[in-house]
Amino acid sequence: MTDQINSLEELGAVAGEVAAVVEETIIREPVRDDLGRSYATGKRKDAVARVWIKPGSGKVTVNGKDQDTYFARPVLQLILRQPFQVAGVEGEFDVVATVKGGGLTGQAGAVKHGISKALQLYNPSLRGALKAAGFLTRDSRVVERKKYGKRKARRSFQFSKR
Repeated sequence: MTDQINSLEELGAVAGEVAAVVEETIIREPVRDDLGRSYATGKRKDAVARVWIKPGSGKVTVNGKDQDTYFARPVLQLILRQPFQVAGVEGEFDVVATVKGGGLTGQAGAVKHGISKALQLYNPSLRGALKAAGFLTRDSRVVERKKYGKRKARRSFQFSKR
């Protein structure tokens, strides 16, 4: 009986050590460079965005242009504002992004993904809200490739009855 008690006590001690290690790994430190910026890469479809955020007045620059000029459609501008609204820090950060590949919608999604990742690196306490909204997960949907013998990815050529 005493052997079991000793082993249970040992098991409890090991479990306590494991819990302490887990608590240490959950604590996240802010990741910032020498200029006080946080950097992240966002991806969506074929678009890849490099995003830097720093405290400021809320100015968003994409490929050297203002966001209203680069993303002219209001829907795309709304997509870029979502991470700030969810985190509750709207107008507090300046964003500089360079984006390549894909179309405008994919590029807007890539910048949104990059902003979300950079925000959680700058201030780890925002991670919960951004993760709950699904902004830290890369949207893995991409265009399906065209198959041999098909007109498109799945569409067949027109069938002639006669």
